[in-house]
Amino acid sequence: MASTIPAQLHGVSRTSAGPDGERSPFARLTELLAPYQPGLPLITLSLGEPQHPVPDFVGPVLAKHINDFGLYPIAKGIAPFREAAAKWITKRFNLPRAVDPETEVLVLNGSREGLFFAGIAAARYVGPREGKPAILLPNPFYPAYGAGARAAGCEPVFLPTTVENGFLPDLTKMDEAILRRTVAIYIASPANPQGAVATPEYFRQLHALSLKHGFIVLSDECYSEIYTREAPGSMLACAGPDFQNVVAFQSLSKRSNLPGMRVGFVAGDRKFLSAFHELRNVAAPQVPVPLQQVAIAAYSDESHVEDNRRLYGLKFDLADQILGSRYGYKRPAGGFCLWLDVSKCGGDEEATVRLYRDGGVRVVPGSYLARTQPDGSNPGAGYIRIAMVQDSDTTAEALHRLVKILG
Repeated sequence: MASTIPAQLHGVSRTSAGPDGERSPFARLTELLAPYQPGLPLITLSLGEPQHPVPDFVGPVLAKHINDFGLYPIAKGIAPFREAAAKWITKRFNLPRAVDPETEVLVLNGSREGLFFAGIAAARYVGPREGKPAILLPNPFYPAYGAGARAAGCEPVFLPTTVENGFLPDLTKMDEAILRRTVAIYIASPANPQGAVATPEYFRQLHALSLKHGFIVLSDECYSEIYTREAPGSMLACAGPDFQNVVAFQSLSKRSNLPGMRVGFVAGDRKFLSAFHELRNVAAPQVPVPLQQVAIAAYSDESHVEDNRRLYGLKFDLADQILGSRYGYKRPAGGFCLWLDVSKCGGDEEATVRLYRDGGVRVVPGSYLARTQPDGSNPGAGYIRIAMVQDSDTTAEALHRLVKILG
């Protein structure tokens, strides 16, 4: 099939703005689609912004604590928040011992800023390496990881995650020379965008590598509460009695359908978190106290989480029915994204343009979420990511349009 994308937009990442590693995938998507108008009423499935109802308790809690907006928040978080977060993560993941709220939890202004600053903190904490310090990232990956690696002055080393390795970095193929100069690794389980979930054995192997080579594991677990079968585990459950070299990141954006509230936390290795707190205390955004109060209520209630999970499950039921086995679709173990192979539909950019131009469905080309490997391959090429964030009727309509347009 001849390409319908204007020649000047092919490889849009290689512009005067710099290589694709320096640009937002959503900025690139906007440029790709700029010459076109949606052929049908627009359905946006490109952004992972949950659209389910905000929990009922949010308004009353905010109203009760409205005067606390007049206080400067402390960087580590108020004690009741840290206690609620510690209690929740200990129980949810059946950790070998209770997390200490005083030394092993920090509040975050959403997990994104925490993941970004953690790369900088890890480089300072670990110290000099054998050669240029490196931070390892799954490829494709959440853009904050790459930004954190660059801000830390480290070389980002991209570990391809493909269908062949179960969409998780292959720990048996890690280069020893690179490991000796590694200060941190970002890992996501459930993975964004593919939804793969790491096993306890995988986590144990990764922890052993971190102890051998002295790097920090930055475990992004913000999708852990969205699943349709088995509940994903946490890296902390496999990190020994002191969670040495491991911290896990959580967020209310996905779990509680509160993306605009920007509240999350990090828990784990107390020595690293002490150093992380020192950096955050002077550089990171603080979390307003009323929002921490809402988070306390959120981490104390599971009913709204169960309902949220049920709604996503219904939409994956629709995907099972409408997509079948097309585009390599398999129901993901976790998260709320579809990772569809459109390599036989003209490729990821071509399919993205067609879906938008002919069907009014906005998705993200997989190559925009990944980086080119040394061998010239891009693990995201040929895939599109679809965030299942709209209501069931809208989701069904979008999937039917997709099948009609791509075949």
